[in-house]
Amino acid sequence: MPRALPPLGWFRAFEAAARRESFTRAADELGLTQSAVSQQIRLLESRLGCRLFVRKPRGIALTDEGRRLLPDVTVAIGGLRSAVSAFEGPEQAGLLTVATSVSIAQWYLAPRLGHFLDANPGTSLRIVSAVWPDEQGESRADVRIRFGPEPDKAEAATQLGSSRMVLVAAPKLLNSKSDIHLTELQLRERVLIQAVGTADLWARHAELLGHDPKHLASLHVDSHGLAVDLARAGTGIAFTSESIALPSLRDGSLVRAHPESIDGRDGYWISNLAESRETMARTFIDWLTEQVNFADPVTIEVEDH
Repeated sequence: MPRALPPLGWFRAFEAAARRESFTRAADELGLTQSAVSQQIRLLESRLGCRLFVRKPRGIALTDEGRRLLPDVTVAIGGLRSAVSAFEGPEQAGLLTVATSVSIAQWYLAPRLGHFLDANPGTSLRIVSAVWPDEQGESRADVRIRFGPEPDKAEAATQLGSSRMVLVAAPKLLNSKSDIHLTELQLRERVLIQAVGTADLWARHAELLGHDPKHLASLHVDSHGLAVDLARAGTGIAFTSESIALPSLRDGSLVRAHPESIDGRDGYWISNLAESRETMARTFIDWLTEQVNFADPVTIEVEDH
């Protein structure tokens, strides 16, 4: 049997990095972290058995193998765009299109969107949350929500929630309140769930807690929303975004596994891309910003020992 193709996301990361001549600019375009783009390209290089880029002090350059691969990948991605566009009808008048992070869609939009529509009768929404941000219809989006570093001043974006990273777990996974100060042995006995691109943040967090970050069991996932899902299921302890974990912390399906948190490099950012639908887009942005930024903070009680 022929081998399965590498994931499309690997090719998309390669194409964007080759076109932008930068992993960082490719990450900004795709709504990913720089480390996630770099990791996807390393995986593609490993699968193909060759180097696709030469890393230079001021950027990257394609190798001979990369230059040979790029035209076919560009044509293939263009063909996918054309195939999808054939099924897309004309834009609906008055439709507000929101290109969003999957985690935000899952943990903030899904439980609350009905209330927004009830409060804004006549509003039509299209929510797109595909893996590839520029395949989400971002070119036609009125509002964009992406995960990544703080955008430059040219992009008027508002941060949603905090960028802090926290340890969370299902209550059943912790034996008692004393587990709130997890020892290194206790962490080793549990699965540690990490979102892609947070390994160095976990190392900093472990140092803050006085733990050795090495030799910890870990499960790597590609989104903070999935990290929260797995933690809620009792799979392990998630080191994840406080903003995405907050709804579960508020309803009690997750608890903080340790009181310490650490500031992350990346966060969730919402931008108004609309011109003709400025008012509708602004109403949605204001509503979602309030839902995320003004949620009641969750604190944890620490017993004296």
